[in-house]
Amino acid sequence: MRIICSVLIGCLSVSIVIAEPVTVAPQYEERYHSLLNELRCLVCQNQTIAESDADLAKDLRVEVKKMLEEGATDSDIIDFMANRYGDFVLYKPLVKPKTYLLWFGPFAFLAVVVFILFVIVKKQKKTNNAQLSTEEQAQLNSILDQTKE
Repeated sequence: MRIICSVLIGCLSVSIVIAEPVTVAPQYEERYHSLLNELRCLVCQNQTIAESDADLAKDLRVEVKKMLEEGATDSDIIDFMANRYGDFVLYKPLVKPKTYLLWFGPFAFLAVVVFILFVIVKKQKKTNNAQLSTEEQAQLNSILDQTKE
């Protein structure tokens, strides 16, 4: 019985430690939460570090708190995280030569598709406006006459 109680108490203490949020000074709280929502959890990949329960996300939250208390600006913190973990850590990647394809690729693809569609429609209009020669018109008339009979 004693062993079961100690195991249960140990499990509860571990879950309490895991669920414990990082406490931030009131003057940094808004910036802290804003930064947490701009950084992606590298383990979960589809969550911000504010949403994630991964150990790395917890470490990153502590790192952001530490940097805020040391007087770092938001851009300093974002630059530090991007330099350390790569641009993937940013939910909104910076616009720079390495990310041009990410930012402008969809628009370039859309422009190419619109251009191709424009060319196809223009070709179809040309073929639809083609005039029959007198010989072709005579053949068409004879075929139509035959079908009427």
